[in-house]
Amino acid sequence: MSRPVTLLIGALGGDGGGVLCDWIVEAAQARGLGVQATQIPGVAQRTGATTYYLEVMPQPGARPRVLALNPAIGEVDVALASELLEAGRMIFNGFVTPDRTVLIASTHRVLAIAERSAMGDGAFDTGKLLRAVKERSKAQILFDMDQAAEESGGVLNAVLLGALAGSGRLPIPDEAYEAAIRASGKSVDSNLAGFAFGRAHARGELDQAVRQHRKRQAEAAGVEDLTARARTALPAAALDTIEEGVRRLAAYQDRRYAALYLDRLDALAAVSADAALLREVGRHLAVRMSFEDAIRVAQAKAAPDRMARIRAEVRAGADEPIEVTEHFKPGIEELCALLPPAPARAIVGWAERTGRLGRVFFPMRLRTTTVSGYLRVRLLAGLRWWRPRTWRYAEEQAEIERWLGAIRSAAARSPALALEIAECARLVKGYGDTLKRGLANWRRIEAELVAPALAGTLSPQAAIDAIASARVAALADPDGETLTRTLASAAQRLGGAGAVRHAAE
Repeated sequence: MSRPVTLLIGALGGDGGGVLCDWIVEAAQARGLGVQATQIPGVAQRTGATTYYLEVMPQPGARPRVLALNPAIGEVDVALASELLEAGRMIFNGFVTPDRTVLIASTHRVLAIAERSAMGDGAFDTGKLLRAVKERSKAQILFDMDQAAEESGGVLNAVLLGALAGSGRLPIPDEAYEAAIRASGKSVDSNLAGFAFGRAHARGELDQAVRQHRKRQAEAAGVEDLTARARTALPAAALDTIEEGVRRLAAYQDRRYAALYLDRLDALAAVSADAALLREVGRHLAVRMSFEDAIRVAQAKAAPDRMARIRAEVRAGADEPIEVTEHFKPGIEELCALLPPAPARAIVGWAERTGRLGRVFFPMRLRTTTVSGYLRVRLLAGLRWWRPRTWRYAEEQAEIERWLGAIRSAAARSPALALEIAECARLVKGYGDTLKRGLANWRRIEAELVAPALAGTLSPQAAIDAIASARVAALADPDGETLTRTLASAAQRLGGAGAVRHAAE
């Protein structure tokens, strides 16, 4: 008796997994193949994926048999994932195996709730995910299907269907898939374009690397001299991250600000040429220098390609009107962040004394699809030239210099210690209460562990272990209680050196 071909699909809400499943069933039935499909709804949006399981007989007229409703561990021939972490989830659950499974997955990421809510950078290690994908599957078809959908004008599920067709794992010709898309009667032209794009990728008929290189060249327009300067002065192993930092900061502020980024890295390179240290500092420094403020939010909302992206997301036609309403709720501190330092400190001090700080907000709703709403957002985004004169900018730069100073001092003694201090940048992010808590936690670690290490009263290895433990504790608990216990434990363990003090002191 012929064994069916088994397929497991993991798709996020909005990725069209149900439509993809229906297309496969329609194409199989059109060829006279026996097929069974089961749809298992997941949790809302990114907290879980909806799972689709199909069994397709390999040839028409095969003897009837009972087809399974659920996948079995080690018994999946083709696994399809609309996002990289979903591929990792299938591997973790044992459905993808190196002796049998062809894994077809998009390499783009949509952050999970746990990743978004982490105090620091909570994103899963993409490198580890990719290694697991390549080690735990028999064959792989991997590319950024989200980008492919955008370039083709189609949607992700059509690209995924094209990749399945290109894999040749099902006895279904391309024409049957295309007929199924046409039969659905929805966005036929764009879905066919996405299907063709995915099929071409799977068959190696498009060079993804060339397209990415061209995209990076376009993004680098105007900063070629700065990236050339980085290639001359900094280690080659760190350049991929540092060049991204240059592009990011030139777009965020201007060329002068990107040059300041390189000046800061040059100062560190003069102390230590350790490539791993420079790469990590370059990564964290680019993020810290592109801090979130009202101007940055307005820049994103007024971006020229944003409306086209929204239209694509809601599947709006060129002749269909759409309405976008932005919701803002700034507090006194967020508004003062745009003022010069002196008046900002005075107003925030008054608000704190009178109990208004953190309690008074100014809710606003702006329709950016109207002329007046868009112009207001565009006006705020146009204040980028004013940013270096603001209180928030002054505070951020002072904190950055303090952090870099500690890294340079540590690098002269131990690159590993300097790297651990650099990783503490993960504590500082966002704005408002999130920023306050992160800064407070970093300052406690700096005072109780970093300063003694730099003063020589705590050995580098003891400091590395203690700082790493304290950082993990601070990221795990936004209220700081876990950090307090960790610092107290460190004080007991290292108390003989007199280098660690409990926060209560």
